[in-house]
Amino acid sequence: MAQQLIKAPPTKNTLLRLKKQVKFLEEGHDLLERKRELLTRLVYERIGEYRELRQSSEAALGDAYHCLSITHLRMGSRGIRQAALGAEPALKVDILPRRALGVAYPAVTSERIPLKPVGLLGTDASFDTTRDNLARASALLARLSEVEIALHRLLEEQRKAQKRVNALKYNIIPLYQRTIHFIQSSLEEEERNTLFQVKLLREKAGV
Repeated sequence: MAQQLIKAPPTKNTLLRLKKQVKFLEEGHDLLERKRELLTRLVYERIGEYRELRQSSEAALGDAYHCLSITHLRMGSRGIRQAALGAEPALKVDILPRRALGVAYPAVTSERIPLKPVGLLGTDASFDTTRDNLARASALLARLSEVEIALHRLLEEQRKAQKRVNALKYNIIPLYQRTIHFIQSSLEEEERNTLFQVKLLREKAGV
């Protein structure tokens, strides 16, 4: 099976142009390879952070729901709803755009707000403990959401970079190199034919 070549006239100008293009492609390949390596490193860092945060978040949620179940037993659903109406937020969350290696993802920051007593009759002490535990779990979940989204987008970008690196390395650059080799061979053959014809003309002229 004949190898594919770029359709271009086998001239010296074409050869020079293709050599410049292949040099540009090789530089692009090197840049993409470095980007892919950096993205891979970031992905592994985020995976470790994601696992730790997920474990901490699950533990915090377990504690919060355990405490909530105790509060529910002591105050009942109606009592909790009434107390919650008078409770102020326990967490402030800000979301800002962030970029890493060209990958955009939301940066989530959370700040715990000191709890103020609700001061309602029939409120159990476990209600404030539940609020505190839920706020702590929410802060961890906010951080986990940032890491999870960032990890997903970094993985997508890393896969795209890998595909581009492979396309350049195994398809595009070899295609240019084969074409360059073919044009060089054609020009050399043409030069040999020209020299041979000149030699024949000289012999006929008796030079």
